[in-house]
Amino acid sequence: MTNRKLYAAILAVACVGVALTVPDARAQTANESAYLAGVHKHQLLGSTVPANGDQNPYAMVVVPVTSGTVQKDDLLVDNFNNRNNLQGTGTTIMDYRPSTGQMSVFATIPHDLPGCPGGVGLTTAMVMLKTGWVIVGSAPSTDGTTKTLGRGCLIVLDSAGKVASTIAGPEIADPWGNMAWIDNGQSATLFVSNAGFGIGAPGQPVQNSATVLRLGLTIPAGQPPQVTSKTIIGSGFGAQADSSVFLIGPTGLTLGGNGALYVSDAIGNRVVAIPDAATRTDSAGTGRVVSQGGLLNRPLAMDMAPNADLLVVNGLNGQVVEIDPATGKQRGAQWIDADEAQTPPGSGDLFGIVVNPNGKGFYYVEDDVNAIVLAH
Repeated sequence: MTNRKLYAAILAVACVGVALTVPDARAQTANESAYLAGVHKHQLLGSTVPANGDQNPYAMVVVPVTSGTVQKDDLLVDNFNNRNNLQGTGTTIMDYRPSTGQMSVFATIPHDLPGCPGGVGLTTAMVMLKTGWVIVGSAPSTDGTTKTLGRGCLIVLDSAGKVASTIAGPEIADPWGNMAWIDNGQSATLFVSNAGFGIGAPGQPVQNSATVLRLGLTIPAGQPPQVTSKTIIGSGFGAQADSSVFLIGPTGLTLGGNGALYVSDAIGNRVVAIPDAATRTDSAGTGRVVSQGGLLNRPLAMDMAPNADLLVVNGLNGQVVEIDPATGKQRGAQWIDADEAQTPPGSGDLFGIVVNPNGKGFYYVEDDVNAIVLAH
């Protein structure tokens, strides 16, 4: 049993936020001026496996406000698989509290939820607004494969983890990628990728059908968010069913200060930019290529570092890649999951990533051990 597997066993039994510092034996290739150059330690914080056995942590969101059962700067993490490790069947959202190191269940959503076509399987699409509402995506299955893929929906929960409503419609098909958003309090704008259009069983060709959807929301006092507009601002992205990872499609979405929405296009092995994301009235197609190939190896979740560089985790190895979005230069990469049980090490283990609100390091999930890790 490797050190990582031993840690995983300890965490799975305790299901508490015991901090275990992993010696930093990972090769760091970021240049000295890069944000990753200052990251040296990787600390396992807690298991994301609740009592019902859900696993495969996906989305990560830092809580912006104390409300209901959560506190500001808590970390919400959802699960995509159930206790039998069937993909597209996870229904739980976990709450990790950095101030105490405790892990608890924030929400358990019924798998058969009225208003969510096909059921519930929680994806990397999740946000918590300043008004306390949580919105999370579903790409559901009944057998763990895309043979039974439903259209899914966005699920709205209150700050105590109770389901309040759902958002569905013809523009929504398996909300997949981690959301970007603009939060103005009584109104908000969400950006989410939809990867389920035309997707069949594993082995079918790539479908250039995935979209990036902008949702306008109004948030009446004491009521769930209401959709006021739906605009497709990106289209033609590749998506494909996969027997090992369920679904491959555009995953990371991050807003830049220049008004561009950066999108990690997993099948295109690139990061692209959609200009004027908050105001455009049409689709920019697949946007402008920012960076492609090189250190990228099926880019998935993405966030922006304090130095305005993009941090992108790879799906086909255990690295996070740092990119200067202004120039497209790949400033380096770091192994954050070096589990040699996979080939290459860490392949298929990384999904969610979010920068620590104090600006010092970032959180990420390791699916191989179902745990949250702090890199700092």
